[in-house]
Amino acid sequence: MSFAWPWQYSFPPFFTLQPNGETRQKQLSAWCALALAYSQRHRLPAMTVREAQDSPLFANHRLQRILWAGTPRTPPAPPPRTPLPEPILNFLRTGKLPLESIQVVLEELRKNGNLEWLDKNKTSFLIMWRRPEEWGKLIYQWVVKNGLTNSVFTLYELTSGDDTENEEFHGLDEAMMLRALQALQQEHKAEIITLDDGRGVKFF
Repeated sequence: MSFAWPWQYSFPPFFTLQPNGETRQKQLSAWCALALAYSQRHRLPAMTVREAQDSPLFANHRLQRILWAGTPRTPPAPPPRTPLPEPILNFLRTGKLPLESIQVVLEELRKNGNLEWLDKNKTSFLIMWRRPEEWGKLIYQWVVKNGLTNSVFTLYELTSGDDTENEEFHGLDEAMMLRALQALQQEHKAEIITLDDGRGVKFF
């Protein structure tokens, strides 16, 4: 099943952050909703900001080609052609949301509790379309339902094992799985432990 892009994704001004405060906030809300939906559909792992800019989430090359095909290469004369604004020219050249604009969107996601920066320079991040506490709740429900309290699992078994194949958390990025288990640990429902082949968890 393909991802259903919202109408804004085919609207060129969407790829230029608007100066008007109210319009800009609505635009950021739309970008955040798109980022969460896209991350959920494609189970995006942790990534860098530059990797994100090159992903379909922030790069619409199909729209770029459509706009470029309809843009005159040389200005008509007379009258002289009105120069296009620099943000529009930038999109025509790259088909991408600018890095500084992506940073604004990502920071908005962080303020909403849906993103965690993974380094102090804010070059890599993890989008949390479901918060760690919510993942922890789902994982613990599975544990209780299957009578697995007092059992030990590796992180790999939880994210990729046959026993979890039909669970929502199957295939979850390991960084997010670890945060979910940390949330359970704070509730005294689990303990993260070190095993010979990596990290694991014991459920209570």
